[in-house]
Amino acid sequence: MALVRWEPFRDIERLEPFREIDTLQRQMNRLIERLIPTDGGERTGFTFMPAAEIEEKDDAIHLKLEVPGLESKDINVEATPDSILISGERKSETKTEEGGMTRSEFRYGRFQREIPLPCQIQNDKVQAEYKNGILRLNLPKAESERQKVVKVNLG
Repeated sequence: MALVRWEPFRDIERLEPFREIDTLQRQMNRLIERLIPTDGGERTGFTFMPAAEIEEKDDAIHLKLEVPGLESKDINVEATPDSILISGERKSETKTEEGGMTRSEFRYGRFQREIPLPCQIQNDKVQAEYKNGILRLNLPKAESERQKVVKVNLG
């Protein structure tokens, strides 16, 4: 058996799989950076990204987010006509003493999530309710969106 020097970039047709691998690697790096933020090269801890559920009705958009373990004063909601920005900080500590031993646990961390909306809303009329770790937002649609008529082409 003869040894043959491998030159992967000799033919342009062979280059395509390496581009796909490079793209995949960049996507994985971005995912890891979002999950494990760094500050000057040091890991600062995992971030918390609240799960969201969005439902569009004729007159409003209903947005529900899971943000357990927070008080309403720890949550900030900002509304623009076409997006919602939810941010906050989690500070949770528990301490138990039993049988001469002390057990202490804590969770800290900031989160921020911007949710683009499918249509324009009246951002000055947004209503919010926070109960049992669930944030519910009622986002009334802008008048122009409510009366929007779309012509359907029957080709």
